[in-house]
Amino acid sequence: MAGKSFDFDGLVHRAWPAPYQEEHDGWILRHADGVTKRANSVLPSGSPADLDKAIGAAESFYAGRGLPCVFSIGPGAPEGLDESLAARGYRLVDETSFMVASIEEEIAPSGHEVTIAGQPSEEWLATWWAVDGRFGTDGLAAAERILRGVPARYAAVERDGEPVAVGRSVLQGTTLGIYCMATLPTARRHGLARGVLRALLADGRARGARDAYLVVVASNSSAQALYEGEGFRPAGGYHYRVR
Repeated sequence: MAGKSFDFDGLVHRAWPAPYQEEHDGWILRHADGVTKRANSVLPSGSPADLDKAIGAAESFYAGRGLPCVFSIGPGAPEGLDESLAARGYRLVDETSFMVASIEEEIAPSGHEVTIAGQPSEEWLATWWAVDGRFGTDGLAAAERILRGVPARYAAVERDGEPVAVGRSVLQGTTLGIYCMATLPTARRHGLARGVLRALLADGRARGARDAYLVVVASNSSAQALYEGEGFRPAGGYHYRVR
């Protein structure tokens, strides 16, 4: 993996696809009924002919849908955009880190019984949403549309027949994206998240993946420590601008 270049903006965009997308001068305006910033934000890839006009078009797009205008500012954002948005009163929120790992070597055993399926069950969705559902019960249907937008694998550790720790992976060529890592509060500190992660990595490696990436909120030091313990290393990041 040494020296490999990752198109993080593109990888995350394709692994977490907004069901509604429009293009404006090279930028992608994404809409998913307001569920998750990732799927309801501008992906500003490349420099538009007129920066102010492009920002205005994005603002009109989201205003017409009753949503705040959000920009994802990652490695592909054009020079000067972040500063222009700050000058317009956009707040910087949710600083997020990219982490990468090589999975060319055999993955350590998970240490737990982990099931992996090609579709998310209702129980899997309920467990994930119980931890990560910041958009209310009405948002789950929109979130499920995002998940099902691309082929993916869904891992779970169960207790008494119910998932208590879950995760999702998306195979993108020889690169594996890890998403939706979530453990119920009552099941934490037992290594279940580590087991889910190892199972997803081993499954991805068996299907041809040779490296993996994930994104984690920069302030989540405990999650970062877990991922570093499994061989992941920081490789950049992104943040959002919201108004």
